[in-house]
Amino acid sequence: SAEDIIQMLLAECAAGGVARRQPCPVKAVRRAGDGFELDTDGGTVRAPRLVVATGGLSIPKIGATDFGFRLAGQFGHRVVPTRPGLVPLTFATADWAPFVPLAGVSLEVGIEAGSGKARGRFVEDLLFTHRGLSGPAVLQASNYWREGEPLRLDLAHGHALADELLAAKQGSRRQLGTELAERLPRRLAEAWLAARPGWAARPLAEMRDAELRELAASLQAWKIVPDGSEGYRKAEVTLGGVDTRELNQQTMESRLVPGLHFIGEVVDVTGWLGGYNFQWAWASAAACARGMAAGLQGSGSGI
Repeated sequence: SAEDIIQMLLAECAAGGVARRQPCPVKAVRRAGDGFELDTDGGTVRAPRLVVATGGLSIPKIGATDFGFRLAGQFGHRVVPTRPGLVPLTFATADWAPFVPLAGVSLEVGIEAGSGKARGRFVEDLLFTHRGLSGPAVLQASNYWREGEPLRLDLAHGHALADELLAAKQGSRRQLGTELAERLPRRLAEAWLAARPGWAARPLAEMRDAELRELAASLQAWKIVPDGSEGYRKAEVTLGGVDTRELNQQTMESRLVPGLHFIGEVVDVTGWLGGYNFQWAWASAAACARGMAAGLQGSGSGI
């Protein structure tokens, strides 16, 4: 649990003699000789090195702010423009009206967003909501989606739907709606056929081959253009941040300001779902700490 992780980190801090000041808002940061000075609610803090681990803009209700990005800019760093990542996508009310009754329906899909080298393809679970699409499939794709571009979805992933319907047509006495509901969640099958009046109740044997192919293509090559996202309040991560080209990749130290380090989500590094962003937070912190420790050892100072 999150509480277990917090307790583990606090135990490690105690074992390492870490001094914690919480809460302790930082009002200003400036260069002071070869080190730094911080004006805080608890007085002035001086240190030879400063590590910025302030996270991104996601989930502001737990305290996320742009402080780290402003601090990077103050010291001359380029900040790659930020936007919400791993976030549900929303659609214009009129465009989404036919799909509102599907809220709560979940299924595995193939999904694609973006283009060229910035293209993401995933096979994950999709969730219909009252405002749009969510679930792991859309969260993954949101990192690649850009405003005005469509999502491309295969709602019958794992099926050769046209071939299956054409084969089932031979000698079948079943209705099309019944046959389709065996391959999709029933509510989705019903909603899809509702856009084609009369199709659901038609005997499969009476459907023209071209009609079945069109139906299959509409499900397995569905394109729909989001009008936005649920924003930082629902985003799991923040895309963008401190430009990695201006940081030493071994120590996370600024190439512009000696002694200044940036780690975690404040940096322009974003991973997929599945623990990759936690891994980046831990790994960048470890690289930074080892780099600082090596510098102290090299200077003959204690750690």
